[in-house]
Amino acid sequence: MRISSLTHWAIFSAPLLIMLAIIWFCFASESAVAIYFLDHRTTHPALSGFMKFLTDWSNPLFYGIFGVMLFNAYRSGNREKQRFILILLAVQLLIAGLTVHFIKATIGRPRPGQGQWFDPLTTKGAQHSLPSGHTTEIVGSSLPFALRYRLPWLTVLLSVFIGLVSFSRIYLGWHHPSDVFFAWILGSFSGFTTTVIASSSLFTKRK
Repeated sequence: MRISSLTHWAIFSAPLLIMLAIIWFCFASESAVAIYFLDHRTTHPALSGFMKFLTDWSNPLFYGIFGVMLFNAYRSGNREKQRFILILLAVQLLIAGLTVHFIKATIGRPRPGQGQWFDPLTTKGAQHSLPSGHTTEIVGSSLPFALRYRLPWLTVLLSVFIGLVSFSRIYLGWHHPSDVFFAWILGSFSGFTTTVIASSSLFTKRK
């Protein structure tokens, strides 16, 4: 079972990691990445619009799905599924919400095109590049489903989706590739935390 989970995690993570590897191989620096995609956005407005739609609505889509699942589980009396969704949301709040914003403000890394100097302990949004909150959130939201159901087609579908969302953060100039990489680590931790807690007897009624 453990090997199966790690296999699904590897498949789930592959497009995102391959995308980052290609970017790091093709560009001499992260500044060069930012300049290239700035020029590309200027000459390809349709693609830029698609990426903006993807980055803006991917996480709300997942939370809408969670809401429907939670409602249906409540109506059907499926307490196990209710517990799973609530644990996922609580872990997301703790890691993708509180932890990510704490790290962003503490480190103060400038976003692409906003200078080179870090500004620790800042509230400026332009200095909240590391890690990518969107990537942390989408990985943490979708990984528990890949690990819970272990359906190859679902894992592959989710892997492509999170790869696109993660790429959109770089393409739109909101994050450096390394921001996305560390967000993948945080999101994976969030996903595994949800899975481990949901698989345990924690927060279950004792008979």
